[in-house]
Amino acid sequence: MNKKVIGRILLALTVYAIFVALVITFYDDSPDQMKWKDKEAYNRQFIAKIILDKFTFEQALTQLGSPDITEAIIVKKVNYQVMFYRTQHVKSDGITTQDECTFLLFVNGLLKEIGLGDHYPEQWDIIKNHLSIEKPVPTID
Repeated sequence: MNKKVIGRILLALTVYAIFVALVITFYDDSPDQMKWKDKEAYNRQFIAKIILDKFTFEQALTQLGSPDITEAIIVKKVNYQVMFYRTQHVKSDGITTQDECTFLLFVNGLLKEIGLGDHYPEQWDIIKNHLSIEKPVPTID
């Protein structure tokens, strides 16, 4: 009798281990498949760990999925791409707005700035600021 019980327990554990291995191997836990509350939490936690100048546009798409809002422009052969990811719930209206998002500014595919969506400068003032920062500083001899 004890051998039958032990055999069934071992069989159940083996089946469970195979099931877990299959889920880990084949289940795609991408941000696009998450519920909105889970995705917001994931976005907040992930964005908090990002390092400027080391995170690329392609990594954002891979790790965070498609943005909720995006804008892009080219100025003087410099590609500016802003991606907004929802990170805080404000109003239950079915529409994601900038004040519910965190923005990621990519310049030529490299992350240069992170900020809350409601602080995102209107009319692309961020580009003017970026261009003025990029100017070489003169040295005094």
